[in-house]
Amino acid sequence: QVQLVESGGGLVQPGGSLRLSCAASGIIFSRYALAWYRQAPGKRRELVAVITSGGSASYLDSVKGRYTISRDNARNTVYLQMNSLEPEDTGVYYCNAKTSVREYWGQGTQVTVSS
Repeated sequence: QVQLVESGGGLVQPGGSLRLSCAASGIIFSRYALAWYRQAPGKRRELVAVITSGGSASYLDSVKGRYTISRDNARNTVYLQMNSLEPEDTGVYYCNAKTSVREYWGQGTQVTVSS
């Protein structure tokens, strides 16, 4: 049974930081590209950051320089360090694991940036 379990969301003031984690089980973690998506109220889900199985990362333009995605294959965990958070970063953040033939999602974790 495949599970992706996110944690680390919460309420933070503008300018603050959060670190999201996504622990995977039931997959050969090192073979998967891993990504974080977010969905704001009333908006479509969007890709925020992705890291390939080889460790190459890319980001949504609006989070470049503020977010960092990383992976720990020994712990089967992917992280998203979010700094200088803005109200526009508010949404449910989802973890995604993908190969050419399989794709899995986590249940999401809420991030709210508000004073």
